[in-house]
Amino acid sequence: MKCPICKTDNDRVVDTRASGDGYAIRRRRECVTCGRRYTTYERIEQSAIRVVKKDGARVPLDREKIKLGLSRACWKRPVSDEQIEDIVTSIEAAIYERWDSEITSRELGEMVMRHLSELDQVAFVRFASVYREFNDVQDFVAELTPILREQQRSSASK
Repeated sequence: MKCPICKTDNDRVVDTRASGDGYAIRRRRECVTCGRRYTTYERIEQSAIRVVKKDGARVPLDREKIKLGLSRACWKRPVSDEQIEDIVTSIEAAIYERWDSEITSRELGEMVMRHLSELDQVAFVRFASVYREFNDVQDFVAELTPILREQQRSSASK
């Protein structure tokens, strides 16, 4: 495999283990040329599921696009790359279990938001603001109100 840093095809596997959910093999690699380490994942290739967009267009389910959306929402938050990877894997597994050929972008977005709401409230609101296309502060307030109520209930019960 080519090193993402120096682009040479001269690496060695330092560590191999199953991912937390068992759906992938995680490998730590070290480039023999530049000495840098990087991580790769090996997964079973799934049958193609298509995402039906709002405009009716159908595009292939793209794991990396889900990961990118999560990474953007979690930017500068105390969320590790491994946690993001685990969420993507969990979402992907749920999709392949429940859908045969197509999932709507709405269903996919709701799945992502459910995971983010459990992981990090700020990341959840960031993702929701883009996904639900917030136009003004009132949209944010409407989304935050149930979260704040739940936090108040949790604080009161402690």
